[in-house]
Amino acid sequence: MTAPPAGHAAPSLRIRMLRHVMVPLVLTWLAGTVATLSVASHFTEQAFDRALLDDAYSIASHVQAQPDGTVDLQLTPSELMAALFDQAEAVHFAVLQPDGQLLAGKALPATPLPEASQGFRYSDIVYQGLPVRAVTLRHEVQGQLHHVVMAHTTYVRAALVQRMLVFGALPLLLLLALLAFWLWRGIQRDLAPLARLQDALANRDAIDLTPVVISPSTREIQQVGHAVNDLFDRLGRSVRAQREFVGNVAHELRTPLARIRALADYGQAHPHAEVSQQQLQHIATSAERAGRLVNQLLDLAIADEAELALKKERLALAPLVGQAVLRHLDKADARGVDLGARGLDDGTLDVHILADTALIEGILDNLIDNALRYGGPTLTVELTAHADAGHCVLAVVDDGPGIPDAARRDLMQRWTQGREAVQLGQGAGLGLSIVARYAQLLGSELQLESADHGRGLRASLVLPLA
Repeated sequence: MTAPPAGHAAPSLRIRMLRHVMVPLVLTWLAGTVATLSVASHFTEQAFDRALLDDAYSIASHVQAQPDGTVDLQLTPSELMAALFDQAEAVHFAVLQPDGQLLAGKALPATPLPEASQGFRYSDIVYQGLPVRAVTLRHEVQGQLHHVVMAHTTYVRAALVQRMLVFGALPLLLLLALLAFWLWRGIQRDLAPLARLQDALANRDAIDLTPVVISPSTREIQQVGHAVNDLFDRLGRSVRAQREFVGNVAHELRTPLARIRALADYGQAHPHAEVSQQQLQHIATSAERAGRLVNQLLDLAIADEAELALKKERLALAPLVGQAVLRHLDKADARGVDLGARGLDDGTLDVHILADTALIEGILDNLIDNALRYGGPTLTVELTAHADAGHCVLAVVDDGPGIPDAARRDLMQRWTQGREAVQLGQGAGLGLSIVARYAQLLGSELQLESADHGRGLRASLVLPLA
């Protein structure tokens, strides 16, 4: 849909709706009026023409043969005046002999009749500068064909058609005007909630994302209101996630940055190089922890935003698991941890799921990183497919000290130092909360259990197969 040109206001919805209704109605009215008047005019013409023919037959009935063999019109002047009397129209007639000579009446042009005709024919002629309606009637007297022509002016016919137009079409036109007014009021009343919604949005503060209260008159306006409120809800969640992210960053980075600053000041002030070297090592450790914390905060912010624009696609899970193991091999070697994978070479390479690559990588990276820092000397990433059940299980298993049952649920909450609290009390407790959030976005759930050998932690997710 293209925007209207600059400087041109878009047409009013009320006017467009009224136009879409009234234009077909007006066209239908015009067509109906023309058809009605045409039919009425046709039958009116037939009635007048029949009266004209009756007059012609009346005149023809008095065209008779005389005893001497001549043919004459047997009407007295008073009888002829009575036969031709009309209050509104001028009536003319002519009786023509077989040779076309005028026998009686006025010289009116006769319409030639074919031999196979029904004995009369109507025509429109001009007499004395006036349009008249005429009928030519064939009349046989003593074996000779005479023609009787009867003509009327058309004032009454035209006046009758005009009256039919006035009394038939104008009331319908008035009804159309009343209908247009009624439609305008109805459309204005139905669109009033939309105008109120517009005013509410125009006068609303930019930070006010509370739902808009509307009183819908139609389902469409109700759907618009729900769409606006849904948009406000999504924007509110996004704004809250951003605010929480900013607050989390400010809160969590304050301590490691202050520690780095204190270590640097102490190292600079101490005269011995060995102490300065130790302080530099501490600074490097604190900086690494701060960097890891920033990455986790970013991951958590991405998880909050992913719900608004998550697009799942068909992914092969085994290659992602293999790549994650390769990414952490160097770190595992540096920590003396035996990092391996299980289930990547026993038919699970064909495991496909509907997910997002970034979320799967985030789950694997956080679970492996958490196990490397707090687990034991052995760490295994397992992938097991259950085709009959329609799902697969992705798990990271270590042989560390494990986590008490009562602390496992708290461990998946933000800012809870789960296994860190069990050990050194270090860390922000974001790793497993990120995994739990990612799992929720993928329609799964993070499960924390004791390892099969009774020692360590097994963190697993059940993912549906594509």
